[in-house]
Amino acid sequence: MGADDEAAVDQADVVVLAVPFDAARQLAASYRPRLGGKVLIDISNPVDAMLDALVVAPGISAAEQTAEAAGAEVRVVKAFNTTFATTLVAGQVHGTPLNVFIAGDDQDARKEVADLVASGGLNPVDVGAPEHARQLEGFQLLHMALQIREGSHGWASTIKIVAP
Repeated sequence: MGADDEAAVDQADVVVLAVPFDAARQLAASYRPRLGGKVLIDISNPVDAMLDALVVAPGISAAEQTAEAAGAEVRVVKAFNTTFATTLVAGQVHGTPLNVFIAGDDQDARKEVADLVASGGLNPVDVGAPEHARQLEGFQLLHMALQIREGSHGWASTIKIVAP
């Protein structure tokens, strides 16, 4: 952790861990003293190298493990893990704004992330408790596997809830 990283974390209200799952846990633990009271967004997906299995035990999510590493005073929110980088940059797929699913145990933190998502022109979908991060991570594993199996999506598809 360099001085620039430390200064950025110190000045931020919201910190995004845009790193692989193992690194997210390690960074959450190492930044722990600097993260108290902040919102920490975990975007990781705990998948194996073949993208065919989750690497967390059943009954727990990467977000919950990251929250444990970060400590109780850090407000961890799972978000952005179901969007691919190419679609996130575009903010949409075929003119349809992306859904960004949000899970966490702090309602105010989820609202803060939802406001951030909406300010970027995306559609926040608050799924509630951190336990739902387990389903989001599993669903994204399927989404990733489809990219490989189908080969034609080019990592440019999205997961969308369409409601009346």
